Amino acid sequence: MTGRVFVRIDGVPHHVDVTGDGPVCVLSAGLGLAWFEWDPVVELLAPTRTVVRFDRPGLGRSGPARGAPTLAAEAERVGRVLDAVGLGERAVTVVGHSLAGFHAEAFARWWPGRVAGLVLVDSSVEERTRALPARGARVAGARAGGAVLGALGVPRALGPLVRGGGVPRGPRAVYGVSRVWRAGLVEYVTYGDVAHELALLRREVALPDVPVAVLAAGPAGASRWVSRQRALAASLGASFQALCPAGHLLMRDRPREVAAAILATR
Repeated sequence: MTGRVFVRIDGVPHHVDVTGDGPVCVLSAGLGLAWFEWDPVVELLAPTRTVVRFDRPGLGRSGPARGAPTLAAEAERVGRVLDAVGLGERAVTVVGHSLAGFHAEAFARWWPGRVAGLVLVDSSVEERTRALPARGARVAGARAGGAVLGALGVPRALGPLVRGGGVPRGPRAVYGVSRVWRAGLVEYVTYGDVAHELALLRREVALPDVPVAVLAAGPAGASRWVSRQRALAASLGASFQALCPAGHLLMRDRPREVAAAILATR
């Protein structure tokens, strides 16, 4: 199956893009982001790789989420998307950017037989986590806030403008959709829960013996963020590369280096 398709997972239409041919890699973007943020990297990978991108529920062109994110559900989603497009039998390189780095790492730990490599692209890092109270209230508040912003027209007015740099007008229109803002707000208020779930998982389940790479973005000089990313790489036994200067959207700022790290895992 190639091209852009919609597959149903737990009743929710998931927008999936499959491009290219060869060993499989699956790319997942960060908090609130859409599939097309990977476009510059996909152009470099597609000649020799089958590249799978998808939008999590509520984001991009996928249907609204039915529940709030958990680490287990988001890690499982990676595998279910691959199954749905007929690539479930092949070991893949799983690539996670920002928040999705949590999901990618968890997928690798829970389903080691399905993983050929792991690449974390300026992944989220949380050295100290804890169980957070009032999850239900936080999620309800985020949804209500998203609904209010939507009713006021804020997403339509600001979304495409805020995320305008280097993105064609057509695709970036998804950032003006109220559904996307609601989903992004829910990901934001459950971020700490997902980080804590991963911290617990790391104590219990080891990473598989596959290539792991950590890529960090930062300013031209030394930075605390790059140091934290370097420590993450050391804790995972991963190779490390600091791409400086670059912004958080490494896949747009430094696509060649991101693509090279992915290609090096196979």
